[in-house]
Amino acid sequence: MFLDASTCIADIRRPTFRHQWNEFPATNPEQTLERLKDATIVITNKVLLRREVLEQLPRLKMVAVAATGTDNVDIECCRDRGIVVSNIRDYSVHTVPEHVFMLMLALRRNLLSFHAEVRNGAWQAAEQFCLFSHPVNDLYGSTLGIIGRGAIGKAVEQIALAFGMKVLFAEHKAVSDIRPGYTAFDSVLQDSDVITLHLPLNAQTRHLIGAAEFALMQTHTLLINTARGGLVDEAALMDALRNARIGGAGFDVLGKEPPVDGNPLLELNLPNFILTPHIAWSGRAAMQTLADQLIDNIEAFVAGSPRNRVA
Repeated sequence: MFLDASTCIADIRRPTFRHQWNEFPATNPEQTLERLKDATIVITNKVLLRREVLEQLPRLKMVAVAATGTDNVDIECCRDRGIVVSNIRDYSVHTVPEHVFMLMLALRRNLLSFHAEVRNGAWQAAEQFCLFSHPVNDLYGSTLGIIGRGAIGKAVEQIALAFGMKVLFAEHKAVSDIRPGYTAFDSVLQDSDVITLHLPLNAQTRHLIGAAEFALMQTHTLLINTARGGLVDEAALMDALRNARIGGAGFDVLGKEPPVDGNPLLELNLPNFILTPHIAWSGRAAMQTLADQLIDNIEAFVAGSPRNRVA
């Protein structure tokens, strides 16, 4: 049972074992229990599977998450009930880093401001061949702080090194014993020209970046978030941007998606803030890799050798 099939724009092959396949483009919370009452395997990308639902599904044996993040699934409940949870891994190691650098370059080189001035006729009215109305900063020679050293964080590092950037990987927050190859969390905030987040959202990482962390950053520092909106305190981000506490931000995620009830960041009309609608992961090649791995995970489970297990 695929609860939100419209979230995966790819050719999804059917499993090779005997089965009944049902899918829905989307599923509302009030529809989840009824649709899953007879299911043994459920596929979900973002549909919530909380304890109150899972405990009413005695036939359910596997949750196949069509994403890397599993914060929409009650993992502890699945462990308690012996439900296998598998996720997708390393499928977006090219598409997300490319999005990161798109945001980074646009902000470092003031793309939005220059684009607006060309549209408003400022270049046409210039007395010389170019405009110097906004600073243009190179990535070369700057320092990139990466919080999260998984496959995507490492891929971002590779691109950064190709640009000639210095890379710092942040140690866990509030940890004094710094591992080789890592830098103290606060030092990364203080020393980086750009900071990018690549870690899951859980109880320990929620609001990892808040007012205290923004206060440690340099006034020109950029914050990039293509991971999960809840990693950053959005009110603190608003305050930091409006008061020029940081140099800018590029976000592909919000705390609640879609933002049907609105979000102040949607109305933030600043040239140093870019918000895209959770599309960093959605390169067509990446989504096909996701779809293929999703079915591989299900077939491995049915064969008795679950892979990519979270629970």
